[in-house]
Amino acid sequence: MRRPPARTFRLVAMTAASAAVAACGLSSANNTNALLAGPTGQPITVGISLPLAGPQQAGGFAPDGQATKRGYELWASDVNSHGGLLGRPVKLIILNDKGDPKIDGNNYRILITQDHVDLTLAPFSSLLVSSPGAAGQTTQHYGYVLAAGSAGAPNVYALKDPYLFSTNVPATDQMLPFARWLLKQPGHPLTAAYPEVDDPFADPPVEKAEAYLSSRGVHTVFTNELHHYPPTASVRTLTADAKKIAQQHHPQMVFLGSVAVGTVQAFMKGFQEANWAPKYFIASSGPDQGNNFISAVGPGAAVGAMVPNGWSGDYADALSHVMVQDYIAKYGGTAGQINADVAEAYGAGQVEAAAVEATNSLNQQAIRNWLHKPTTVVQTVTGPVRFDSTGKNTDIANSALIFQWQLGQGGAGAPQFVQVLPNALGSKSIIPWAG
Repeated sequence: MRRPPARTFRLVAMTAASAAVAACGLSSANNTNALLAGPTGQPITVGISLPLAGPQQAGGFAPDGQATKRGYELWASDVNSHGGLLGRPVKLIILNDKGDPKIDGNNYRILITQDHVDLTLAPFSSLLVSSPGAAGQTTQHYGYVLAAGSAGAPNVYALKDPYLFSTNVPATDQMLPFARWLLKQPGHPLTAAYPEVDDPFADPPVEKAEAYLSSRGVHTVFTNELHHYPPTASVRTLTADAKKIAQQHHPQMVFLGSVAVGTVQAFMKGFQEANWAPKYFIASSGPDQGNNFISAVGPGAAVGAMVPNGWSGDYADALSHVMVQDYIAKYGGTAGQINADVAEAYGAGQVEAAAVEATNSLNQQAIRNWLHKPTTVVQTVTGPVRFDSTGKNTDIANSALIFQWQLGQGGAGAPQFVQVLPNALGSKSIIPWAG
């Protein structure tokens, strides 16, 4: 099969060179004249495999893969418009893995052994990073650093890969802010259902929340922890099961281990057919997909749906603000419409760019060793990152966030994606799911 050609990306100008340099993860020591002249010489190639298209929308990952691709493209164009890396332009080589871990691993083998890329960045999802023979094992085998913005499952850290660096919040802890908030509310719901689709990222937060709440008096009325729905389960199957769960158990809350919008849509439809609306509805993934989510489930059903999320377009961070403005200049839209996958991919690029500039080299061991130094902290658009020996980001105190879809200002207008936890200046109060 003929492989797709390497892609090139147009440059985007930014108003403040110093802010842009920081946003790209570059050293402030870059020569101003070099920035104005632009990068020259042999490009630094960055190899990436992503779930862009394929059967059943690349296993449900295609929207995330497309958003991740935009994040990487935006990072590369920002780097190139401000001097490149080591004074050289950055060129991305992106392959489609169709959401298949085996194809994903083979893509990285091709990128490293045939394309001889200088750097690698991770695919979307813990599944495509941590599965046997997938990205993580392949890049480790060849001794390549792999920075990942969307891979926080326990399976990722269990690889104990010294070349793997995950920037986001560990998946296991992502629903705990809501669980803790819930128990502080007088007269809170006392029954919950915990359905899960088989996925190493989607399920740990559901199971951690279930363990936490059940030990504190919240009764589990449904869980399929031992018999997960396969990722290929049809919408009809999931809808029928959701309807059955609602009719038989009447859960007051639902914690859904989901990998895509379709899973959430199916469960919402099942509850609607059963004429049952749990008071609270939170899903691992899906409600974070912006307009794709609203279009699929409808504005009415979207209102009140929650999802863990480490970033939004309104994130109060100067580097994030620069990236948001650059995104809008390149792709259009508004800050609230930017998928968190974009920022997570951009941040992964920043991590490797910072290491390249700090070591003044493309040597993989030098990059790895610098990122593992206890004193190394990289500022990214999703917040500061610092890594332990397993590649876990240990600097996440401000990144475990819960977001919810709520009606616009004054209770009217299109739903808006707003932060509800932790309670902070600008965050909204949690509302029940509209059903």
